[in-house]
Amino acid sequence: MKIRYALALAALLPILAACKADDGSTNTTAAPAEPAAAPATTEPAATAAGTEGAAPAAAEGEKAPAEAAPAAAPAPTTTALTGPAPVEGADYQVIPNGQPFQPAAGKIEVTEIFGYVCPACAAFQPLVGPWKAGLPSDVNFVYVPAMFGGTWDNYARAFYAAQTLGVQEKTHEALYAAIHSQKTLKGERGTDSVDDIAKFYGAYGVDPKQFAATMGSFAVNAKTNSAKQFAQRSQISGTPSIIVNGKYLVKGKSFPDMLRIADHLIARERGAAQAH
Repeated sequence: MKIRYALALAALLPILAACKADDGSTNTTAAPAEPAAAPATTEPAATAAGTEGAAPAAAEGEKAPAEAAPAAAPAPTTTALTGPAPVEGADYQVIPNGQPFQPAAGKIEVTEIFGYVCPACAAFQPLVGPWKAGLPSDVNFVYVPAMFGGTWDNYARAFYAAQTLGVQEKTHEALYAAIHSQKTLKGERGTDSVDDIAKFYGAYGVDPKQFAATMGSFAVNAKTNSAKQFAQRSQISGTPSIIVNGKYLVKGKSFPDMLRIADHLIARERGAAQAH
């Protein structure tokens, strides 16, 4: 099991604040602090079903018994859960008729609705990035850019243009840095034109003119419309927002608490799937 080392950094991260959907501004009122979530344990992964105590393999040249069942497929590595089970209303809310954004057979979807111009999302990324990388194989993590109007919409189109042109993964954190630490892009401090944004991606091997054209393409417009509809259906009130399998909108008192609750809800969805 991968160690969720990112949770150990919780004390270094700001208390959760959200960028709001109503006007795209940042809510600077911090939520009440809570103790940092304990780091996940480093216990080994659970033994795959059907492998513990299995009979030894037949010797070379010896025919295996005809009735021997095929080896069971390895189970996905699960996460060590911390803290109490989440409570509806306090820790998450159920999304009426909620559905995953990009359903995939056998996968539990986790989405982060985010905005590149959102300072809270920039602060969340150093925690959610490693958490995403350590998710079990049966979990599909999907970034969904928020469409709150103005420069938010341009950056949402940039996300899908970068995805289309194959540079989204390697530019995701770099774009946060350009806006919030390097300040080579304005983000919420002003207005970045399509050309300004395309120039940033030009440093990653993409032709700026092609990038700008892709931002305005029919395919990208269709994707941003889907993202906007998903955010509306999910009843988010700001970013960053974590949604599990389209069903649960995570609340949480801090960034680590959001991910702790998400871990529990992922386990719940896995158990429900196995029960069927």
